[in-house]
Amino acid sequence: MTDNSPRGGRGERVYAPDFLTELFQNPLDQGYADAAQRRRVDPPSPARVRSGRVVSAVVLLALGFLFAVAYRQTVAEEPDRSQARSGLVSQIRERQEETDRLTRRAEQLREDVARQRDAALTRSAAARLRDLEAMTGLGRVRGDGVVVQLADASGNQDAVTGAGGPGPGRVLYRDLQLVANALWAAGAEAIAVNDQRLTSTSTIRSAGEAILVDFRPVTGPYRVSAIGPDGMRRRFEASTAAALLRRVADQTGLSFGSREAEDLTLPEAATDSQLRYASPPPPESPQPSPSSPAAGSSSVPRPSGSGTSSPSPSGGGR
Repeated sequence: MTDNSPRGGRGERVYAPDFLTELFQNPLDQGYADAAQRRRVDPPSPARVRSGRVVSAVVLLALGFLFAVAYRQTVAEEPDRSQARSGLVSQIRERQEETDRLTRRAEQLREDVARQRDAALTRSAAARLRDLEAMTGLGRVRGDGVVVQLADASGNQDAVTGAGGPGPGRVLYRDLQLVANALWAAGAEAIAVNDQRLTSTSTIRSAGEAILVDFRPVTGPYRVSAIGPDGMRRRFEASTAAALLRRVADQTGLSFGSREAEDLTLPEAATDSQLRYASPPPPESPQPSPSSPAAGSSSVPRPSGSGTSSPSPSGGGR
């Protein structure tokens, strides 16, 4: 800030002190100088000085005692925490082993039931049933197809757990939905995500940071295997979903690629689907009513809903 008005007959510039200049010239507040001046004029008594020192010593001792108690309690409770954590980890492992054992037992029972069923049916009926199971995802299938693999960016993994952290370089459940839908549109006849077979009622969702396929967690790298006709990979690579994922991979470092594979084996779905079917209602004789349409007119029931259907069992986009 400047003052250009002439003073003393001369037009000279006088700079008024600003805040920063005043701060550096007088770093201490005026109250400190006043307090020091009062102490010089009226120094405190020796008893007051001693009492202040005693109070300071008592406060320091109390703080030290509190810190020592807190440290001792933390150290004493650490074995209990470690024991509880190890107990939880062992319980999780036991439950996982039990789940794996029951899953293997269920697969064996399913195979036994299939063999007995085939023995009870005629050859043509058994073959027709196996074809229907393969088309609906309830039977194991083999054939040539395409494998699409996605993985989190290398710098996006947690140093402790090894899992992908939040961020653009992480594979999202919507990315798997995009790949599955694009493969269905390219002509895929059977699809599995990390050996989790997709059916007409399958879902690909997220729960927190985990990706669930039919409520079963899958971890990266994610492998989407599809069995279908020749040219399926070319049609998939030309799709909008593949172009979007390539652009995301270039921008974030996410790994994305596809390859043709021979003699793929896709397992059956882990859970049996509940079959639902519709049947027309029994014909009813029309009952005249005041609100019924006039003679010669007819009313056609309209289907509920939008009338649109999804071409694949999963949907969504990045």
